[in-house]
Amino acid sequence: MTASRIVLVLGYSDAGQGELHRVCAARLARAVEVATADDVVVLSGWARVAHTRSEAELMRAAWRGQASEVVVDPDARTTVDNVANALDDIARTQAREVLVVTSSWHAPRAKAALRWLLRSTGVHVRAVTPPERSVRAALLELPLWVLLPFQLWLAGRTRRAR
Repeated sequence: MTASRIVLVLGYSDAGQGELHRVCAARLARAVEVATADDVVVLSGWARVAHTRSEAELMRAAWRGQASEVVVDPDARTTVDNVANALDDIARTQAREVLVVTSSWHAPRAKAALRWLLRSTGVHVRAVTPPERSVRAALLELPLWVLLPFQLWLAGRTRRAR
């Protein structure tokens, strides 16, 4: 399958409650707005609590948008896992653009990680966000930038080991 665009929807934990967290639901709703019938949609996120449905599975159950294919990635535990796991789908579909759907406070780090992992591929990365804003979430995001280089290094090593 060839797709010109991947729509990568990053999950947000419901802490094992079994339903979409409002942040995750807003991301999914934004993805429904922007996805087209030609896109491959990747829903990404894990289950924090054993024996519960993952963020990705909850999003899949709620998906009402268009897509040529919907991929569920229930294994991604971090932002870098989200984007690294999507690399195989990007390569498989020969996508030339990835549209990352996440929160405004999370988008810069998610885009930076994906751009790093896709460097020298020519794949364009953009982000779209729901209209919500959170100063608290933006502040909590700041220290995670410190971990990003190590996570990217680790993701690169893991991919080479496959």
